[in-house]
Amino acid sequence: MITQKIAFLGAGSMAEAMISGMVESGSIPAEQIIVTNRSNQDRLNEIHNKYGVRTVLKDELDFSEVDQFFLAMKPKDIDAVLADLKDKLQPNQVLVSVLAGISTSYMEDRLNDEQQVIRVMPNTSSMLRESATAISPGRFADMDNVMVAKELLRAIGEVFVIDEEKMDVFTGIAGSGPAYFYYLMEHIEETGRAEGMDRETLREIGAQTLLGAAKMMLERDESPTELRENVTSPNGTTAAGLDALDQNGGGQAISAAIKGAASRSKELSAELEGLLVGSK
Repeated sequence: MITQKIAFLGAGSMAEAMISGMVESGSIPAEQIIVTNRSNQDRLNEIHNKYGVRTVLKDELDFSEVDQFFLAMKPKDIDAVLADLKDKLQPNQVLVSVLAGISTSYMEDRLNDEQQVIRVMPNTSSMLRESATAISPGRFADMDNVMVAKELLRAIGEVFVIDEEKMDVFTGIAGSGPAYFYYLMEHIEETGRAEGMDRETLREIGAQTLLGAAKMMLERDESPTELRENVTSPNGTTAAGLDALDQNGGGQAISAAIKGAASRSKELSAELEGLLVGSK
């Protein structure tokens, strides 16, 4: 069990998803989690009543007792938060940022020399504790602290330590990825309804099929190619379906979706950091 104390700066939906997972998994005692925001006492009361964590308004937080700070406010507020934190942080304390589009170097440049910073990116499945979460250490992050952050984030799903330069392609795969599967389900439902099936049954059939395929990939040693070939008989129904996918650019469309989302992620990060710098 983790013995460090952590504080959430921000109490929105992503913060709550992480808090819920951490408390329910038992990876850290609820009394070692502190949740803050600037002024919304009602929201803090709600979080306390649901999860039993400590809650205080940000100005009342004792920064000296915290080991890791999870930044979970709106990205536009990052400069003000970093300016406030700079004189309060000690070298052994860690900032774990959940803010999309804000690089570790951007934060490091606005903090004390060699301040420990870690960037993480969960996806929306964190609400069900099934997130695929990326974690990228900054230049000065101690690996023991990175492992603590990783263990905490495992409470909302699987965690992958990656180089920060790969964060955009991770976004294209895992950040935007759930939408690709929802899009697939839309077309499964649409096609099935055109053939006379009801939407509720189609939802269950399609979702169970995706779930089963995902479990096969996670639990078997075969590659996706081998798994596909195992269920594809020559001249059979699956072969006909795969031929239709190829003829209609299915594979190319998937690759283009990942690359397009990754490219836009990179653009948005540059735009956001540019706006923050330009607003000073």
